[in-house]
Parts: sequence; structure tokens; C-alpha cells
Amino acid sequence: MSENLNESVPGGEAGALLRVLDGQRRHVLGMLDGLDPEDLRRPVLPSGRHCLGMVQHLTLDVERFWFRAVVAGDEAVVRGLTGGDTAWRVAPDVAAADVLDRYRREAERADAVINATPVDAPPAWWPRDLFGEPHLHSLRDVLLHVITETACHAGHLDAARELLDGRRWMVLT
Repeated sequence: MSENLNESVPGGEAGALLRVLDGQRRHVLGMLDGLDPEDLRRPVLPSGRHCLGMVQHLTLDVERFWFRAVVAGDEAVVRGLTGGDTAWRVAPDVAAADVLDRYRREAERADAVINATPVDAPPAWWPRDLFGEPHLHSLRDVLLHVITETACHAGHLDAARELLDGRRWMVLT
């Protein structure tokens, strides 16, 4: 996730999509700014999920899974994938700051994959056991999917934050 988009985000279609994704990533982190570690772990949504678990899910099941496993076909990542809702569960001894830092680092790794991959490139690996035949056919499709999923979870975080302390995220653009 780039601090200065003009220097690290490619131009063209992939660059435009990456800028949108980066905006959603900033929304995720910005919505949590100022919450103490206890609030980050407090389940306030009907699902029982908490903010920190959502960020860890975005890190492992979204950024890492879709970009490093599916798009890049990184065999070490593919071998290390876990099933079920494992990513949603944050161990009590894991610091909140570490979960947020891992999200930032995984976004940077994802950006490297995106910047190195043509927008029309097919996935290098596909999880047929989870999804059957591929329904995302290019980096473009994966980016659109990840933008949608990240925005969905940013909305969940909006609701959680409002329930925790009344703060709302104002989107002006």
C-alpha cells in the first residue's frame, strides 16, 4: 500500500484499479484508527466477528490468497493456505498492532504482484476445490473482486466502529 501513489502505482487500467483498491485499504485502516486493542477485539456485529479478525481475514484470505496464491501462483503461499474461518480468529497473544502491520505488509506484497502482472494475465493457480472451474479469468477480474470484498468489509468496519464509539467515516469523494 503506497504512501505516494504517483511513484509506485502503474498507469493505465491496472493503475486505476489499484488506486481504487488502495483507497479501500486506507478506509479499512482509517476506520480503526484510534481504537484501543480491547475495542479492536470486541465483537459488536450480530456475526460475532470483531474488527481485528476482519483485518486478519483481509490479510490472509483476501490480499495474500488472491494476489500471491491465485495471481502469482506462489507455491509456498498455496501450500500454507488454511481452510475454514481460521483467518478470522486472532490469538489472544497476538498484538493488535501486529495484525494491522501484517495487513499493510501484505498489501505491499500484493502491490508488487499487481505491478509485475499484465492486467489480462490469467491466474497462475486456481483453487478448484473451493470454487470449481475458474470464474475470475485475469488480474483485472481478481482486482475487481478484491476491491468489492475489501469495500464490503470496510462497510462492516464502519458499522462496528459506529457501534463501538459512534464514529462514522465520511466519504466525500
